[in-house]
Amino acid sequence: METGAVRILGFAGSLRRGSFNRGLLRAAVEVAPEDVHVEVFDLRGIPLYDMDVEQQGLPEPVVAFKRAIRDADAVLVATPEHNWSFPGVLKNALDWAARPAGDNPFRGKPVAVMGATTGAWGTLRAQLHLRQVLAYLETHPLPRPEVLVTHAREKFDGEGRLVDESTRARVRELVVALRDWARFLKGAAPR
Repeated sequence: METGAVRILGFAGSLRRGSFNRGLLRAAVEVAPEDVHVEVFDLRGIPLYDMDVEQQGLPEPVVAFKRAIRDADAVLVATPEHNWSFPGVLKNALDWAARPAGDNPFRGKPVAVMGATTGAWGTLRAQLHLRQVLAYLETHPLPRPEVLVTHAREKFDGEGRLVDESTRARVRELVVALRDWARFLKGAAPR
């Protein structure tokens, strides 16, 4: 990784191996400029939130997730849309990350959101709901550009690779904007 590079942690709110949203993250890794390193975290190992489990100590996948968030300069979330909102898998991971109370690695992090769906709305509702939760987590969401991928089956190949060039360009634009947002906020932070 280049010295001074911005480290972005990406994760998808889908567990499906062939997920279009996982494909968006792979595209983000591929199109990122040289001064950006995108690391992808798989939410698969994070158990369902249970306060009884939390009181016994955080499960190792949760500890790893929180560490990855802390180590990142910025966060990139790829969300599907389920029933007009973002999936429970994603909400569960965010809930775990903010526990125990007072130990929130998201606080102050620059965050960008993108999403892909087979329908015509491109995860618009899911992203709006997710932004509400991110506001509560005290992140700094990047307002634009928006990446709302519609009709995803037409834009990904059989291996889940994003092949639509205009969408790849929009993903790159988002990664660059998140890099710049992270650098701006770091410079604006009190010393």
